[in-house]
Amino acid sequence: MSLISIEEALDRLLKDVKPTSSEQRPLLEAGERVLAKDVAATRTQPPFSASAMDGYAVKAADTTNPETPLKVIGEVAAGYSFDGTMQAGETLRIFTGAPVPNGADAILIQEDARRDGDNLYCQESVPVGKFLRPAGLDFKEGQVLLKAGDELGFRELSLAGAMNHAALPVRKKPIVAILANGDELVEPGQTPGPNQIIASNQVGIAEFVKNCGGTPMMLGIAPDQPEEIATRVKQAIQAKADVLVTLGGASVGDHDLIQDVLGAEGMELGFWRIAMRPGKPLMAGSLGPMKVLGLPGNPVSSLVCAFLFLGPLLDKLLGRSVPQSNQGVIRATLTSDLPANDQRQDYLRASLLTDEYGDLTTQPFSKQDSSMLALLAKADALIIRPPHAPAAKAGEKVDLLKLR
Repeated sequence: MSLISIEEALDRLLKDVKPTSSEQRPLLEAGERVLAKDVAATRTQPPFSASAMDGYAVKAADTTNPETPLKVIGEVAAGYSFDGTMQAGETLRIFTGAPVPNGADAILIQEDARRDGDNLYCQESVPVGKFLRPAGLDFKEGQVLLKAGDELGFRELSLAGAMNHAALPVRKKPIVAILANGDELVEPGQTPGPNQIIASNQVGIAEFVKNCGGTPMMLGIAPDQPEEIATRVKQAIQAKADVLVTLGGASVGDHDLIQDVLGAEGMELGFWRIAMRPGKPLMAGSLGPMKVLGLPGNPVSSLVCAFLFLGPLLDKLLGRSVPQSNQGVIRATLTSDLPANDQRQDYLRASLLTDEYGDLTTQPFSKQDSSMLALLAKADALIIRPPHAPAAKAGEKVDLLKLR
């Protein structure tokens, strides 16, 4: 199978992917979830004309003469109302949020008022409507204010509460089963044998899944035994995982068993091998309703491929209106030369800085080996080098994706 482009791989991966089903969650449990349906206000806010300040409810026409007192006939606080109608020459003490009494058309703030018993002197004149919040100023009953696909942060949840919703319909978190493979791997914290290494990919992928809004399901490390791999795959199927992510074992070596085992379980292969670096031996397919994404075993390749492919897949499963992954390509100025590129699209780890003029600059790391996690942890961005890109000189602009 020949190498395919990243664009074609993404198209194949995301084709026919449907969002997860919805569930109702209380407001306090809906943070960072994705809204599954449009939500309309169940009330008008404010539901009545309200005072925006502490002061006095007045008729604007009565405030023009500072020598003519107005008669204070009562007061109205938030949560209460004045039952009568205020007449010319009258005023009421009023507090922020209280309903404006009938007959009043402005608020004189308390700093501009002088009171002597029941007499009030207006030290400033106010126009009609001053410091009034008319009914429906914020929103009206039936108005759709939150849309399907919106991510629910503190602002959206506050708005939903004001709309009088105690719970919201959100997308179920996609379950992402994560399976590492290889006799050479042991879990972090264990003592590796003389020919073994620590498996770190699954930890990073699990955290990435959580950051994208999914739920990781850890299947552990399967040794290079087909029956052991098949047992873990069946666990993912039984758990009705939305995605199975395998780490390593999808290449062409004698000990790369993942693709054969998944094929025996009925996987329909979507693509395998991408014209990219790092991450050429990327595999994708479907096992019934479960999507399968086979990431390379090299740690950097695995995490870069998750950023480029698993992120968009989770965005589509969650029905995000604004994808969280790959929030657009940005431009920065190179601070060192880059050689011409070959037929694979490169993603170079790089730092991102701001120069004295406030412009973004980027410095690619001198080493780009796909096993070097320490450099990935230091990287701010990935410089994108398209296939057959010509050599680039310091001072030229390049495209990149921010990692942080």
